[in-house]
Amino acid sequence: MAVRRILTSDLLRKLVQPVVFLPCRSLGTLPATESVARSDSSDKKSGGKVEFNWKDALNLESQLTEEEIMVRDQFRVYCQEKLMPRILMANRNGVFDRDIFHELGALGVLGPTIKGYGCAGVSSVAYGLLAREIEYVDSSYRSAFSVQSSLVMHPINEYGTEAQKEKYLPRLASGELIGAFGLTEPNHGSDPAGMETKAVYNPSSKTYTLNGAKSWITNSPIADVFVVWGKNHEEGGKIRGFILEKGMKGLSAPYIDGKFSLRASATGQIVMEDVEIPEENMLPNVKGLGGPFGCLNNARYGIAWGTLGAAEFCLETARQYTLDRVQFGSPLARNQLMQKKMADMLTEISLGLQSCIQVGRLKDQGKATPDMISLIKRNSCGKSLDIARVARDMLGGNGICDEYHVIRHVMNLEAVNTYEGTHDIHALILGRAITGLQSFTATG
Repeated sequence: MAVRRILTSDLLRKLVQPVVFLPCRSLGTLPATESVARSDSSDKKSGGKVEFNWKDALNLESQLTEEEIMVRDQFRVYCQEKLMPRILMANRNGVFDRDIFHELGALGVLGPTIKGYGCAGVSSVAYGLLAREIEYVDSSYRSAFSVQSSLVMHPINEYGTEAQKEKYLPRLASGELIGAFGLTEPNHGSDPAGMETKAVYNPSSKTYTLNGAKSWITNSPIADVFVVWGKNHEEGGKIRGFILEKGMKGLSAPYIDGKFSLRASATGQIVMEDVEIPEENMLPNVKGLGGPFGCLNNARYGIAWGTLGAAEFCLETARQYTLDRVQFGSPLARNQLMQKKMADMLTEISLGLQSCIQVGRLKDQGKATPDMISLIKRNSCGKSLDIARVARDMLGGNGICDEYHVIRHVMNLEAVNTYEGTHDIHALILGRAITGLQSFTATG
């Protein structure tokens, strides 16, 4: 069975320990740390009549396979009982617990769509559901999960040799190794074609020498393996992918400090100063920007699901808060304005999830295009950020307290709306698809 490793209940029981929630303020509402129990079933019947379930407004549950439901439910338990208790202090202190990778590896959720090499081989929709569950807790944890799965394991699996797959994928899948993906540079974000990282081939030693710097790299300070993209001098500047390993001479990965977003993520740079790697460390089966963009399409698909998980948390928290908070003799939730805000939130989340599952099914059939993924990444990120901001406002002064978690989601989603293609860049991708005219440069 494809998901045998994910569904191993013995492993789950070992990982999931009794939870002791951190003490929170009592202000007449339920702090979000004591998260509301989640339910996705919407086919409950009363007297033969189907009832509307606001937690699954369009009955997403009915569109999932039994395997996908089992994968999601098992992972939800882990996220709520192992990750949720960690996140408050991890975010405050700006730390990422490396043990999380070992735990994700033991559950079998790293590189989950890859077949073989210790990976589960589940559907794209199952991958999206995993991203949704982990980002319901925090975008930092989903970022770490996404980078390992889509930006490091995926290119090795798709573009690497069999020897590279055998060497790296099983250890990445187990969480023994942590990976990072180097594309963005200090001077080149939305324009990766202008990258300055260079690779020069040395025929006498059959090695490549890499020089350059990558920036805003998730996992880089703690990574063991780096998939880095640079221009190969021997091929006239053709972009190629290279596998680097921690400890190589001239390779460093310093932290980026001072972040107000994704604080529980290890974010840094990759600095290469005459880093020499064997020629067999080049990914041979892809040339040009199609390589990194293929990785980004996978990751962006997961982001589209994940950000909606964060939005769901914000809606559920705002709903519970306004039900509990009594002002002028009535719960805040009785006010028309509050109900209208929640109706808008629910609408956008429900429609967004439907678009995600549709693209996931098309993806597994080989019918999804990069433009579709741009559409859902842009929509989910922008709408989720709006929802988080509104939820923050609905909590009043408590909305800026991290014990209620919503402000953390607001700050995280500011970054997620920017990385892996900004909101505006994805608009230009869609604009090109609509008109046939590209507007990235003045001359076209």
